[in-house]
Amino acid sequence: MLRPFRALRFDESVAGHLPALTCPPYDVLDADAVGALEASSENNVVRLILPRDGAVAGLDRYAGAAATLRAWRERGILVPDAAPALYVYEQAVPGGHVQRGLLGALGLSPAEDGIVLPHESTMAGPVSDRLALYTAVGADLEPIFLVYDGGGAASRAVAAAGTVTSGNGPGRDPVLLVDQTLADGLRHRLWALTEPDVLGEIAADLLPRKALIADGHHRYATYLQRQGLRHAAGDGQGPWDLGLCLLVDATTYGPQVHPIHRVLPGVPAQDLAQRAASGMAVRPLDAPVEDALDALAEVGRDGPAFLLASGTGRASALLSEPDPAQLAAATPPGRSAAWAGLDVSVLHAYLVGRLWGLPDDVEHVTYEHDVRAAIGSAARTSGTAVLLNPTPVEAVAAVAAAGERMPRKSTLFTPKPASGMVLRDHGDA
Repeated sequence: MLRPFRALRFDESVAGHLPALTCPPYDVLDADAVGALEASSENNVVRLILPRDGAVAGLDRYAGAAATLRAWRERGILVPDAAPALYVYEQAVPGGHVQRGLLGALGLSPAEDGIVLPHESTMAGPVSDRLALYTAVGADLEPIFLVYDGGGAASRAVAAAGTVTSGNGPGRDPVLLVDQTLADGLRHRLWALTEPDVLGEIAADLLPRKALIADGHHRYATYLQRQGLRHAAGDGQGPWDLGLCLLVDATTYGPQVHPIHRVLPGVPAQDLAQRAASGMAVRPLDAPVEDALDALAEVGRDGPAFLLASGTGRASALLSEPDPAQLAAATPPGRSAAWAGLDVSVLHAYLVGRLWGLPDDVEHVTYEHDVRAAIGSAARTSGTAVLLNPTPVEAVAAVAAAGERMPRKSTLFTPKPASGMVLRDHGDA
């Protein structure tokens, strides 16, 4: 269920230029990035999503964020749209990939209902932080990111936005609200869908469908906890039964999927290759990483494969063909074939724990979102970068459908929705 809502959006005539007001999601920002965003504008949304203690005199960070949100509304910096809508949201690389989806208020359901499927586990700390913040402000500050197999009326409405005739009659054309290139270099466009017949067709199409959480597991867990607390308090039904989300049809305007690489500090690549030879095929290499990545992709078509590279930027070995008997013995009992076949599962359950004999914790295995960062980390720690192929969306969905969770930091879906494009204030419900 995806319901229309009145989006709370920046009024650029009061707040300033949108690129200085928006930012990446809270969980990818470090302290330096937060400081730079604060310096870019006194109205940057980072002051809401990552507030600081004392930023508003005499208030802690959560109460301060609530006071900031109230002040921005009173001053007209943030203004709610006049009518509820679903919003077509596009992020486009100039001359390249285009992602489109629907921003709306998602009906909440626990994982056991099999409607909204998580694929990663959550940690208590981030959920507690988001719960305190979202409760204080009474709003959804950032959307979760869902993907699904589309092909129906919702997908057609998304595809039609921006065309000359985007419907079957007068009044059905969506209204363009935003067309801006933001600091990420992407073109961001936003259309409002308000025509009742179109909204009805979308609702009927989406009602029986399932969706996979691509990004925002902690935010979705926050939504569920907030809903549970309100119901336990006797508050009944209300805006807490919904949560802001971006829903993307993975078969049309879907996201790009990238691997998250690993780094093993203090362990030379040659040592890891020697240890891996007891249970995998090891192909020695001496080539620039950029060249060896093609070989990794080619070998990965037939099964799990991993590229070992040193901090010099040269690949030293390609690992593939795990021994079936040893792999089966290393796979935790009760795991599905979908889970056991993932490259990241093989890496953690088999390579790290069995063949390399290392503790599988953040002290011995760290994470990097791109190849160059992984090589740089390996150089700083005199360690090894373990480079992976991306996990297909279909494989992620199969694990989620089996009710399982993938190893931590398995997959990166991009582009993520920009924070500050739309907010959902419960007072506007």
